[in-house]
Amino acid sequence: MADSRIKLLEEKIRTYPDFPKPGILFRDIFSVLADPRSFQVMIKLLEEKIQSLCPNVDVVMGLESRGFLLAAPLALALSKPLVPMRKKGKLPGKTKQVSYTLEYSTDTFEAQVDGIKPDQTVVIVDDLLATGGTMKAACDLVTSMGGKVALCIVVIELSDLKGCEEITAPFQSIVKY
Repeated sequence: MADSRIKLLEEKIRTYPDFPKPGILFRDIFSVLADPRSFQVMIKLLEEKIQSLCPNVDVVMGLESRGFLLAAPLALALSKPLVPMRKKGKLPGKTKQVSYTLEYSTDTFEAQVDGIKPDQTVVIVDDLLATGGTMKAACDLVTSMGGKVALCIVVIELSDLKGCEEITAPFQSIVKY
């Protein structure tokens, strides 16, 4: 049954060559989100992986911005709080920040300081893992807040970019390219 569900997602995920720049093969989950059945399948697959690998998770963290679209229904399904990780300056109140290096620059992400309590276990959710920089930054942010990363999970992994090698926490993906 799982194979047919994964196959459905593979068929629904659109590929856009040369986006956002020449040479990039962009994998897009918006086509999955546009189909309620596929969207439900995707969320259910993620939920099942989370429940089997870390049944005692305390918090679900969604990464800006597509990660929010997945983390919100997962947090509801798991009856857990949702903590968004956003780009600097997008969250009100006191925040904790982490800066990380991109290909040619740096960026900063943040979360509200009361979103993760010391020793809470956190699942970090995003749509796609490429080079691993964003996910690594999220792990660093959770750790700096006193939390423990129980699992990093994505729908799509671009395995040839070896992003999972940047992540020290357990990692799972649904579809690999």
